[in-house]
This record gives sequence, structure tokens and C-alpha cells, in this order.
Amino acid sequence: MASRLNLGLNLEFFRNTNIDFLGKKWYFLAFSLVFSVAGLLSMAFWHGIPLGVDFRGGTLVYVKYSHRPDPAAIHADIERLGLKNARVQSYGLPASNEVLIQLDIQETSEQALDKGKTQIIQSLEKNAVAGKLDLNNSSSLTITNYLLEKDPLHLSTDANQRYTAIAQAIVGYRDKQKGGVLGSIDELKSVADPAAVISLQDNFFVSDFGVRNVEIVGPQVGQQLRKQAVLATLYSLAGMLVYLGFRFEWIYGVAAVLTVFHDTLITVGAFSLLNWEISLTVIAAILTLVGYSNNDTIVVFDRIRENIKLLRRDKLADIVNKSINQTLSRTILTAGLTFLTVLALFLFGGEVLKGFSFALVIGILIGTYSSIAIAAPILVAYQDWRSARGKRPVAMPVRSGSGQERSKEKVKV
Repeated sequence: MASRLNLGLNLEFFRNTNIDFLGKKWYFLAFSLVFSVAGLLSMAFWHGIPLGVDFRGGTLVYVKYSHRPDPAAIHADIERLGLKNARVQSYGLPASNEVLIQLDIQETSEQALDKGKTQIIQSLEKNAVAGKLDLNNSSSLTITNYLLEKDPLHLSTDANQRYTAIAQAIVGYRDKQKGGVLGSIDELKSVADPAAVISLQDNFFVSDFGVRNVEIVGPQVGQQLRKQAVLATLYSLAGMLVYLGFRFEWIYGVAAVLTVFHDTLITVGAFSLLNWEISLTVIAAILTLVGYSNNDTIVVFDRIRENIKLLRRDKLADIVNKSINQTLSRTILTAGLTFLTVLALFLFGGEVLKGFSFALVIGILIGTYSSIAIAAPILVAYQDWRSARGKRPVAMPVRSGSGQERSKEKVKV
């Protein structure tokens, strides 16, 4: 059993490889330029940076139907009410019959941010009955107040407690057992007292949809979130630069920051090219990828530092190539398993997690690629530039020991 465990721990896909990664740096540069420039052009001239409601402000209404909804027809109904900038899209599994309706903040005022929700519900209620309330979109408090007013059970004491319990049972059955949409009021006869159900029929009707959730973001909050998202990204890059500059050498920190900036640019560019909205969850994914890419880069840098001590007479380019090949198996195994996980999340996670999982899919692919093809070549390019100017090459310093011991660690280029 021990031998099997050792085999599992020592699993390697690439052993003793000798790939000339630095020899292919121009191909890598061309690949990065194509996708980076395409993203920049899209952000500058085509789609811009498509910000979600979290950042631009507005109203999100999650609606579940009793039948397969038609987003085009729903959008037409909303436009007829005068809301011109609404977006309607299906989300979740097709069998869930759910849609997401987005309304920009321009259609509402900051003083009445729930106006958009009310207008959307009004536009969807095609079979509304004049003078009656929609039971699928009524709160337990509304039902309780109605029952207290009508008092169908003729309660002399504890009326508030009894009717509150009945209303909560009705709403709980509607939301948990029926998915938020009742087919008819008669379904409630097995849930609540028949007399209370009959009383509800006098003042309530049942529509073919139910509002599952509403998210409202004001313009000031959206502006603040945009600022915080930018600052969070910049702080993470600055922290990375300081950490790597202290642990290794400042040029390694610069190389890592440029690499992560490259990864972030391509990821945001992909969202712009596809015109997919960037929400708070996408920013969380990007910040996660900053750490993930940084970790992968540090693994390569650490192996370079070890090989610098062992291969003092070799050129830095050869040391870097050898280091990348030595860490290649670990990189492929780690990135491969992580990629399979986030790919499953992207394929089966549903519409709500689509942006988050897509950012992870793109980021892991680009982050793994850049650790090999971008970060390490930046070090060699910088050393070549210093050598061409007749300056002494920069290597990773030994933190302990005398200055004479440190001078021995310099790499000959």
C-alpha cells in the first residue's frame, strides 16, 4: 500500500523534458499581443467595459414562471410600459422557467429605487384582475393584514397570531413547495383553513409568475463599488510587487506584476469582446486569479533561485529554461485539476455563476500560460538589456552571509 501511495504522490506527466521555452518567446509575444490588442480595441471602440448593475446602478428582478417564458415577449411588454432600456435573459436550467430582468438606474430615481420593480411587475401582469391582489407576489404581511381585516375564522382572541401563522404557511408553501408560483388558490386548502382560503379568493388572484428576488443598487453605491474594485486590484498588485521585491529581487516583483496585469487585461478583454457584464463576482474571480497566477509564478521563480546557486557558470537563459522544465509537471497537474473544476462550474453552474466561472476559466488558462511564457522571459530580457548597456547583471541575493558570498551568486550572462 505504501508503494501505491508513493506512486500517487510522485505522479508526473512530464519528466526530464527539455523544451526551449525562451526560444519560442516571439510566438508567445505574438499570441499575447493579439488577444491584448483585441481586448483593448473592444474596450475602446466596440463594447467598452460592460459593467453590471453592481457598478452602474439599477434594478435586478428575478422572475419564475409557471410555463416556459418568452424573453422577447416579456421585453415587449416592459417596453410598452415605457421602460426602454430593460434587459431580459433566461437563467438557470430551461426547466426552471426563470428569467432575469435588468433595469438601468436612468429609468428610476434615487429617491424611489423600487419604482422599477413595481413597474416591471405591472407590465408582466397580463391576467390581472381589477381590484384584486396577486397572491403569487404578495408578502405574508399583506396576507396577514387582509385576514385580520376580514376575520374569516371569527377569532375573538389571538387573531393576530393565528392569521400570521396562516399567512406564513401559505407563503412557505408557495415559495418552498411550488417554487414561488401557485397554480390556483385552491391548492392552499391542504395548507390553511378552508375558510381562510375561501376568503382569499374574494380579494386575490393568481398570476402565472412570481418574483423570486429583487436587487436594487443606487448610483452612488455603484460609483463607490467601481472605485473599491479598482483600488482592490491596484492594492493587490502593489502588495505583490513589495512581497516579491523583498523575497527575491525587485525585477522579479516587476515581472510578476506585469504578468498579472497581462492576465487581467486579457480576462477583462474577453468579457468586452463577448459583451458579458462584469459584476462583483467577476471582480472576486479576477482577484482570485491574481493570487493564483502569482503563486504559479513564485514556484518558477523559486526554482530559478535554487538553480542559480547550483549552476553558477550557466547563462541565465539556460537556467530559466531548465527551471521551467523542472516545474512543468507540477504546473500542468495543479492547473489541470483546477481548470477541470472551474470548467464544470461554467458548464453546469447556471446563468447566475456564468460570469464568475468564465473569468476563472479564462484566468486559469492565461495565468498558467503567462507564468511560463511571460514572467520568466521578462527576467531574461531585462538581464540582456543590462548586459548590452555594460551593467552588472542582477541576480537573487542571498539574504544571509557576507558580501563576498553574495558576489559569488551573480549569474554570468
